[in-house]
Amino acid sequence: MLPIAALLVLVVAPLAFAIIGMVRMRGEPPVRHEAVRPWRWRMSAVSMLLYTLAFNLTFFVQELFLVLPKALTPGLRPTLFHNNHGWEGTHPLASLFQGTGALATLLVGIAAGLWLRRTRTGPAWWRLLVFWMAFGGVFMALPQAVIGALVPQGDVGMAMTYFGLGPAAKATVALLALIAMPLFALWLLRPLLELAGDPAQVAGAGARMRFVLLAATLPALLAIVLIVPFRMPREWVEVLLLPVIVTVAGLAWTQAGAWRIHAVRPLEGRGGWPIGALLAAVIALLAVFQLVLRPGIAFY
Repeated sequence: MLPIAALLVLVVAPLAFAIIGMVRMRGEPPVRHEAVRPWRWRMSAVSMLLYTLAFNLTFFVQELFLVLPKALTPGLRPTLFHNNHGWEGTHPLASLFQGTGALATLLVGIAAGLWLRRTRTGPAWWRLLVFWMAFGGVFMALPQAVIGALVPQGDVGMAMTYFGLGPAAKATVALLALIAMPLFALWLLRPLLELAGDPAQVAGAGARMRFVLLAATLPALLAIVLIVPFRMPREWVEVLLLPVIVTVAGLAWTQAGAWRIHAVRPLEGRGGWPIGALLAAVIALLAVFQLVLRPGIAFY
């Protein structure tokens, strides 16, 4: 039943929700095109770079917090790599610590989301980076709870086995994670829409859906191409599967729910979109992943 529930929550329900939004758009008065500023494609490019940074930083947090508890456990000798981690030795707590990475990214995502929801300070590019950190943290963690209920050999699946969870308990955890996904996506939408430089860009249901498409959905999908080099070399399924799952699971409700967020008050005067500096940051982070982390860093 879990695969069916996942299909309903991540595909059928957001599609239906988006259709409702499109029906609502038909009832809106037509927007005068001269009243809306041309779209800033520079923002889309910056969003793509920021998502690339946020995804890989979140993945690093996940692997780091998979390694650190093992490094503090007698008998375990973990090593951190650019796209995974490994360890030598045995200890009863090893399987428990396979769940600490997902827990760490979830906490990072919640903390970033709380900061965005409670403050209206900071440059626009910085707030967009924090948005992507919140997005990546939450949607890198929650799908693992669903996968863990289906695949005992996965990270979270091993932690569930440590706690002795039976099929019913695992299914309950997975269903709670599925329910949390749309709630988190809708919760994070307002800070994203507040980045609109022109109030007309978020004035109606159609405008909000277009803004999310160009500011988040399209950039994140394109960013998968940039994320791939951070994860190579590895089997192509492993290279592509995680970025696709995280991105699609989060974007489904982020895009579908955009029309539902009302009374958005855009931030003003929050600076520009520094493409050059962020591109340099992406290249520098890639160098760290491939030159420093890829050979492996031993935590023993």
